[in-house]
Amino acid sequence: MPQSKGQKNTIIWFRKGLRVHDNPALIEACRDAQHVYPIFIIDPHFLHNSSYNSSYKVGVNRYNFLLECLTDLDQSLRALGSQLLVLRGTPQDVFPRIFKEWDVQQLCYEVDVEPYAKSRDAAVGQLAAAAGVAVSASVSHTLYDTDVLLRAAGGRAPQTMQAFTKLIDKVGDPPAPLPAPASLPPPGPVAEAVTSVPTLTEVGYQQQPTTVFKGGESQALVRLGDYLADAKWVCAFEKPKTDPSAFVRPATTVLSPYLKFGCLSPRLFHARLMAVYRGAKGVHSKPPVSLRGQLLWREFFYTVGSTTPNFDAMAGNPLAKQIPWDTNPAYLAAWKAGRTGYPWIDAAMRQLSEWGWMHHLARHSVACFLTRGDLYISWEAGKAVFEELLLDADHFLNAANWMWLSASAFFNQYYRVYSPVTFGKKYDPEGKFIRRFVPELALLPTKYIYEPWTAPLDVQQRCGCIIGKDYPFPVVDHTTISKVNMGRMKAAYEANREAAGAAAAAEAGSDADGSSDAEVLPASNSSSRRKAAAGAAAAAGGSRRRPAAVAKRGGAAAAAKKQRTVTDMFAAAAVTAAANGNGVAAGVAAACGVDAGDAVVPEL
Repeated sequence: MPQSKGQKNTIIWFRKGLRVHDNPALIEACRDAQHVYPIFIIDPHFLHNSSYNSSYKVGVNRYNFLLECLTDLDQSLRALGSQLLVLRGTPQDVFPRIFKEWDVQQLCYEVDVEPYAKSRDAAVGQLAAAAGVAVSASVSHTLYDTDVLLRAAGGRAPQTMQAFTKLIDKVGDPPAPLPAPASLPPPGPVAEAVTSVPTLTEVGYQQQPTTVFKGGESQALVRLGDYLADAKWVCAFEKPKTDPSAFVRPATTVLSPYLKFGCLSPRLFHARLMAVYRGAKGVHSKPPVSLRGQLLWREFFYTVGSTTPNFDAMAGNPLAKQIPWDTNPAYLAAWKAGRTGYPWIDAAMRQLSEWGWMHHLARHSVACFLTRGDLYISWEAGKAVFEELLLDADHFLNAANWMWLSASAFFNQYYRVYSPVTFGKKYDPEGKFIRRFVPELALLPTKYIYEPWTAPLDVQQRCGCIIGKDYPFPVVDHTTISKVNMGRMKAAYEANREAAGAAAAAEAGSDADGSSDAEVLPASNSSSRRKAAAGAAAAAGGSRRRPAAVAKRGGAAAAAKKQRTVTDMFAAAAVTAAANGNGVAAGVAAACGVDAGDAVVPEL
């Protein structure tokens, strides 16, 4: 749309939101402007504030993806009569100079609710005020303004996806996406040291990227159109049923990196998705497993994360259970390098290193393996590796998923352990995924591909892969260690419950009685739930108590003083079964008086 020409000089500061479609900050910057300066600042914070033992916090694949996004954005801006101006330094150093030099009256940018962004924007806001520059911040990185959602929720973010979905139903549809402008006011004369988009070498990387995914708004829109063109696939999509081993054409959209960098507007994604659903006349999958559900998960974690102190850490995080994880640098290094001796885990981790991406369910597998399943290493260590290597590494989503998969928050069923052997076989019995990403195992017969240490020596020799030499033995015995870790998690849960109860009692000054807000029993039918609750309680040596779902919530003290819930009953039965050498599903079924097929805590 044509822009009216005025006398105002405005900066549009790109951080995320690297697009021209649905960019309200860009639209605002152009309003009544004579000159608009589109800038991106190479902020050293994102390179040198390393939370992992590497020179750069951002791996080469993701930084190259960012540079591709910037190059594409520059091309889009040039087509509209402008260009991207790339500056270097901290925003606090850059802005005072350009405010004065460019005679700026307004600064526009997209709202960012990450902790660093909040402190950075507050500091820049003070500089702007001192320079007499007005600041305009627009929400477009998420479907909704998180402040609006919080007000609608009564000031406290929902703690479950079910509650969050109800909140979204109450709030209604998100704002419609805005079209890209037809033209832009040009930037004025620029004397400040401005460069074009730098190369990887200029930024300081020596290695070359290996990912198959290219960054940029143009790529995002093509990918969105490609996947949404298949209405049948879109309407049938259920995330847990997709194939984590598919790599020729991934079983999910792989739009997450484009959402992370803002090359794709979530509102445009949502609007076009809803158009496909309307064409199907309401016959489509529903949240939380549907495609729309994936967008809502993103909103949920942004809403919870942006209002929770220390959301990306265990200490000081009111949502995270405090668990005494092990510290084992050798195990962590083997996991990161894809050298654990479990081909399914190693293939997924090597895909991450090579592509900067892995399927959602593969992330489940490797996260469970690192934490509560096998290596018993803190989720914070895994989060840091993902933060370095993932193209779509997102502050809130990364932390939330690691807390979930380590059973530290959001998810309590720590006894549901992913097998590093059988889980992958369900999707890829021939091991094609393993042969692609762990090539030293490529010639192994199918019967050994998931457990190469079981192959006879002559088979190993024929295939050119000697276990212990060309490929490692397993770092741990999964069957043994997963049972040990189940017991450790049970003890950690009990310690957290006792600590919460003691703190609540001290705060309240009395011993309040009440039920927890823990998850209800995840059984497949109500009859099984009743039988399982009674059986699990008996197996645990306790009495049957009301499930949390039907218990009244007391005050803060009552909620904190947790009873043994149905989840705990199942956990006790699971640990007992494991300790006795029984299969978890069969053991729990026996303890709880249900059929084995109806047991809901199998090893996955």
